[in-house]
Amino acid sequence: MQTPHHRARLRLPSDLPRGFSAATSKVGIRKGEGDDLALIVSDQPCPAAAVFTKNRFAASPIRLSRRHLHATGGIARAILINAGCANAATGERGDRDAASSAACLASELGCTTEEVLVNSTGVIGRHLPIDAIHAGIPELVARASSAEIEAVARAIMTTDSAPKAVERTIASQDGGEIRIVGIAKGSGMIHPNMATMIGVVLTDARLSPDRLDQMLRRSIEKSFNRISVDGDTSTNDSVFTMASGTAGEAADQALLEAAFDEVCVALARMIVADGEGASRVIEVKVINAASQVDAREVAETIGSSLLVRTAVAGGDPNWGRIIAALGRTEATFEPDRIRVEANLVPLFADGSPVEDPTQSAAKAFASERVLIEIDLASGTATETYLTCDLTAEYVRINAEYTT
Repeated sequence: MQTPHHRARLRLPSDLPRGFSAATSKVGIRKGEGDDLALIVSDQPCPAAAVFTKNRFAASPIRLSRRHLHATGGIARAILINAGCANAATGERGDRDAASSAACLASELGCTTEEVLVNSTGVIGRHLPIDAIHAGIPELVARASSAEIEAVARAIMTTDSAPKAVERTIASQDGGEIRIVGIAKGSGMIHPNMATMIGVVLTDARLSPDRLDQMLRRSIEKSFNRISVDGDTSTNDSVFTMASGTAGEAADQALLEAAFDEVCVALARMIVADGEGASRVIEVKVINAASQVDAREVAETIGSSLLVRTAVAGGDPNWGRIIAALGRTEATFEPDRIRVEANLVPLFADGSPVEDPTQSAAKAFASERVLIEIDLASGTATETYLTCDLTAEYVRINAEYTT
């Protein structure tokens, strides 16, 4: 089954922003074809920030990268990511492996160990082939170039069906161009407060570490924390960002922030569209809520409902499942005043079903992209939540993940 993201065949950016290079290699971490080790490196140590999983079993590389960012005050030189092994729940050996991979790369680059960030993705509870990683690092550094976006996007994939990358450009103060390029992986174990995803957002804009951190955290609340594939989050989830500063300052800071947001939102949409076994994308939009808290609760409750998502998987216009999910929230609304639509087709209003003699509701639920809009008629707050349908293919993928 091809996911909507795979069918979209999106064109990826051709190269990284100025000041960055990358390389990938296969060192035998995972089975099958394809590279499994990726390096992203800045020409010089530069401002960096990251947001990590809240999972209490955070993987060894997550804990190490947190410490490194704290120690440097938000400065980094490189990010090293492997696929095929999460290096999570691996005890002291996992900690040593994460630290030694960072030290090995730092030695090769001539920077401090604390300026290296690391992460892993793959099966939890297995140890890294650390000697193979050490052996592969010198080649990565030697081959790094700016034209390796697709290679990096593929090397960090696990159950993803296609690579994910996007870019935006804005003007710099001196009349030049600032670029923002994002790369991500993610297909399953996706839910707010970070998910089984890894994202890297790079820009050649000049920013302070504090400003970059603020931009990332704000953007994540609008993007990666507004999506779900299956309600699970994992041990290695993270989004990194680095700013080389080689393009100078933005002519308009508001435009820079908007472009940064757009990159994160676009990557989040790609992850949802590539959900394991997904055939349709679902966008739940709540309008006229009494508060932002209410709007988010309603959107997330409906978007996370297994019954709503399986109905969409079957193209079944069973909108009663939407009403039932809405009814179990604590949001402020009067049931007789709400309105529910799917792809602009009215389903429920004024406390009663809306007649549909043309079967347009069935067509709406059978579309590749289904927009469910709920008007709570209680205020002015709005929220959007992205998810995908839940199919038998999702069960198959996860029933056979390690076998």
